[in-house]
Amino acid sequence: MIVRVNGRVASSRPIRGRHFSFRLLLPARDIEVGVTTWTRDGRRSSSVVRHVFGLPASSRPRFVAEREDGELQRKLRKLGRDFGGTAGLYVCSLTGGSGAAWNARARFPAASTLKLAIATAVLAGYQGIPPPGSSLHGLLVSMLTYSDNAAANALEIWLAGSTSAGASRVNALMRSIGMTDSEMYGGYEVRTLSGRIPVDVDDQPAFGYGKYTTASDLAKLLRAVWLASGGIGPLRRTQPGFTTADGRYLLWLLAHVRDAPKLDRVERGNRGVVVLHKGGWIDAARHDAGLVFWPGGLFVAGVMTWSSWGVGTSADVLAGRVATLALERLRQREG
Repeated sequence: MIVRVNGRVASSRPIRGRHFSFRLLLPARDIEVGVTTWTRDGRRSSSVVRHVFGLPASSRPRFVAEREDGELQRKLRKLGRDFGGTAGLYVCSLTGGSGAAWNARARFPAASTLKLAIATAVLAGYQGIPPPGSSLHGLLVSMLTYSDNAAANALEIWLAGSTSAGASRVNALMRSIGMTDSEMYGGYEVRTLSGRIPVDVDDQPAFGYGKYTTASDLAKLLRAVWLASGGIGPLRRTQPGFTTADGRYLLWLLAHVRDAPKLDRVERGNRGVVVLHKGGWIDAARHDAGLVFWPGGLFVAGVMTWSSWGVGTSADVLAGRVATLALERLRQREG
């Protein structure tokens, strides 16, 4: 058997029998994997899998107990307090368990961050993976990678016949995995625009009615999707329709998000680091939440910001600083 990555031979070895397993380290980027086998009598069979995004082997889904990292907590608190507005921050290693939080249960206007929850509910309700070229795949790509509001509304309607009914389905899914501080409020306006980690409310934005969520809840959702990609966790338990393949498909979509650099600022100068994330913004709020993969493991990060006079790119800079701080600390602790 010969395995090729983007046309180049990555490995070859003899195999016996009709069934076998094979492990190969893949680069953390979009690739195409081809497999060719020959029998002793010269028969040949080949297959190519496109749209593969490699991730570090160290980040395979598994359960770990979370615990507060005192040093990380102090530094994260300072970042939150020094921000020129209200911030909610949460980070946790999903492969080692250490993490920290600041104002992580404060509710912020959710903006587009809950589009990830819409996608999760859609995949839980759809049998199989939406094939490339299908309308459902196109809507999911538009909603997540380009944050299109019309696509989000169309998917809520697909879920239950209307944006309000679809939002109820999304809320039910979020409650089922413990997201008790989040609310999907109808559709989107279509326009161009040691111990457990302490999760508290230190500064609550006053934003009135509408969609809301927290840094902690967004981290729960991302963690649940990551665990489901390995066939475990609350999504697999409470949403049987959300399969392992759904989890991997959703991670692939998040790997192709088009957005101004936020958490993914940490990729600069850090070889082997890749960020899968979903941001959101309105005039008064700017957020990002994602999974940060690095050669030693994986951590989840949620950064939410708000200011009554508006939030600009300083929020994006904050997200990058949070991710960089977490990466530097986890490299010390987990190697």
